[in-house]
Amino acid sequence: MKALILFVAWCILFVLAWPVALLALFLMPLVWLITLPLRLVGITFEALFALIRALLFLPARVLGWRG
Repeated sequence: MKALILFVAWCILFVLAWPVALLALFLMPLVWLITLPLRLVGITFEALFALIRALLFLPARVLGWRG
């Protein structure tokens, strides 16, 4: 569904301003490559926070607390 909305938006942009639409089409892979390391950092921090949370709640889970 997200891809369909993106495609329809690009088609509308292509009709209204085709040079901008073509520029967006060619720059999209470059933007994806630039944001890829930021996504990896986000995944790493999310995993780190999940590990810290699991370690903090470990005593309660051992004692039988149900959340």
